Amino acid sequence: MNNKFFAKSLIGWYSTYKRDLPWRSTRDPYKIWLSEIILQQTRVIQGLPYYGKFIHKYPNVKALARAENEEVLKLWEGLGYYSRAKNLHQCAKEVVDKHNGVFPETYKELLTLPGIGPYSAAAISSFAYKEAVAVLDGNVYRVISRVFGVKDDIAQSKTAKIFTEIANQLLDVNEPDTYNQAIMEFGALHCKPRNPLCDSCRVSNMCYAYEHKAQHQLPVKSKKVKVTIKHFGYIVFEKDHLFAMRKRDDTGIWKGLYDFHLISSDNRMDEQGVLAALKLEKKKIIIEDISKEYKHILTHQRIYATFYRIRLLQNTSLLDDDLKYYSLDEIEELPKPVLISKYLQENIF
Repeated sequence: MNNKFFAKSLIGWYSTYKRDLPWRSTRDPYKIWLSEIILQQTRVIQGLPYYGKFIHKYPNVKALARAENEEVLKLWEGLGYYSRAKNLHQCAKEVVDKHNGVFPETYKELLTLPGIGPYSAAAISSFAYKEAVAVLDGNVYRVISRVFGVKDDIAQSKTAKIFTEIANQLLDVNEPDTYNQAIMEFGALHCKPRNPLCDSCRVSNMCYAYEHKAQHQLPVKSKKVKVTIKHFGYIVFEKDHLFAMRKRDDTGIWKGLYDFHLISSDNRMDEQGVLAALKLEKKKIIIEDISKEYKHILTHQRIYATFYRIRLLQNTSLLDDDLKYYSLDEIEELPKPVLISKYLQENIF
């Protein structure tokens, strides 16, 4: 393993082809941390405007720590994986309360903070403080696996130790920040999952995958995500231009966000099935509108949702004690799943 040649080649490539991203021109651990949390499971092109919005509204960790939780969730709306937003807010509070508003400088200390795992801790400590710790994300797995012919299954937890050891051996200890950025960028732009740019690769002469034409076999990943299908019937209760919404509890993917009364099924539901599940007499309601079917794709789930806009008559009570009526102005400020926001934009606002 020619460590120095590999590191030098990637740093040279990075100096020419790196993207101009705002968090790369700073040593501020707050801005670096914020970018890393936003970019977890999010493409750069999608995360970039969110980074700008957060920096504008919360220019430092103390400002973020002072924010209301719903305010943070609202700003995060559309990024998905909302547990990241909750951990982001909690982490900011801990940095202020336990570390006097200053992010810890070491990998080990950073790991003690909410929402910061091995990858994020390595990124923050190396980018902000030049600690010699190698990052290991999907891009790094791919580059190392292909170049050095590592065939261990990256879906297995024990494999992380193998790749971590290799990654730390390859690390340029004099420029850990630049090297870590370089190998991630190289994986994102050059050694891509599909159609890698092998013919113009600076390390192709030492690449196992290039020599053995194994680019599409590496890295090995056997685990497949089991996708479930759900059918949602959302009941949009309306009264005097107010709409009934509820705050979801602290479980599930949309915990803490606002949506409508929900009827969920593993099978497709028709109008009669939804109304039967409501257990409301037909004479006590007016169905104002039934929306088109919305398809919403999540990592582990495919959701097919139809919205039933219903007006209650004769002082009929709402079915759910958690439901409360809100004006459109109030609804606009509530944090909501993107599926709910899309329906509202197309049908209500």
